[in-house]
Amino acid sequence: MARLGIIAGAGALPGRIISACRDTGRDFCVLAFEGSADPADYQDVPVQWIRMSRISGAFDAARAEGVDELVMVGKIPRPTVFDLMRDARSAKFLAKVGTRMLGDNNILAAVVKELEETEGFRVIAPETLLGDILAPEGALGSIKPGDADLDDIHRGIVVAREIGRLDIGQAAIVQNGTVLGVEGVEGTDRLIERCAEFVDPALPGGMLVKVAKPGQERRADLPAIGANTVANVARARLRGIAVEAGGALVVDREETVRAADAAGIYVYGIRIAD
Repeated sequence: MARLGIIAGAGALPGRIISACRDTGRDFCVLAFEGSADPADYQDVPVQWIRMSRISGAFDAARAEGVDELVMVGKIPRPTVFDLMRDARSAKFLAKVGTRMLGDNNILAAVVKELEETEGFRVIAPETLLGDILAPEGALGSIKPGDADLDDIHRGIVVAREIGRLDIGQAAIVQNGTVLGVEGVEGTDRLIERCAEFVDPALPGGMLVKVAKPGQERRADLPAIGANTVANVARARLRGIAVEAGGALVVDREETVRAADAAGIYVYGIRIAD
């Protein structure tokens, strides 16, 4: 089996991939982004710390160590033009994609293509290693959304897909038909935090909706939720979370569902037709 290179950013997903490799006996090494991945998570694993400004050297080293496949997991900081220009290979990449590097999905799709066509790696999706991580359809826990909630969920899907179409974000917060906020560069946790003051407990509904962007490169940066998302949603007095069935990741599903049930919050997967 090909040696796996784990390109690791912030969050819990890189650790889950490492555990899966250990469980199956798969050989791996980690390419962890400085300033994003937590050094405490990689004390006992083979790891190289990488930067956008020295990315080509990291890939050369990975190839020398026999890495054939790569998986990209965790939140990776958006590179600046200055970062890319400091690395010769990255500068060529920047010149090639030009103004198409407008949003995160455009960047990631271009990166995946470059890794495969120019660097010679094969990029795989996290769910190929973590078979149960994709959100299923329907209620994941004991709590289900009501009719009013479902109306808001459908409204949230329309809004989230529209900002996704513009390559802005993947999430929206809706209550009683009103859009309280949409996700931008700050990410989901900050979205929930800034919308908390607008949540009205006297009104029905109130939920976070996360869906994949239309045309998204699905091997990188699918929307994800976990127990931490549940805690933030509960703190904001929202009533639930809706995610795209088959198009969103639920990290540590048992723990996430247990936390949602304890907080009285639903987690609901909904199928979206293209």
